[in-house]
Amino acid sequence: MPFKEKEIEKQYYSIGEVAAMLDVAPSLIRFWETEFEMLKPRKSKKGNRLFTPQDIENLRIVYHLVKERGFTIQGAREILKNKSVLTKEKYEIIQSLEKVRSFLVGIKEQLG
Repeated sequence: MPFKEKEIEKQYYSIGEVAAMLDVAPSLIRFWETEFEMLKPRKSKKGNRLFTPQDIENLRIVYHLVKERGFTIQGAREILKNKSVLTKEKYEIIQSLEKVRSFLVGIKEQLG
């Protein structure tokens, strides 16, 4: 049985890396940081933002609400404030369903 290496996950990501993950401009991430209390990345001694995987997850939720669902900044802020646990759970369910869908589409394409 071959040895399977554990995937290495970084502890901190730069704003450029996070922007590439979300396919948005770094300036949008900086703007969202000023608008949403939940977005508080650490900063290095030089002042560079350092995002943890949890910060990235929070950004994905904001992205989902603003870009995919079409909420205004104020509307997304209110939803996160009032229903943050439900919003996160719904987002995770949507992510799981999208993975299942892409898996099924891949099988369909292989079959013909």
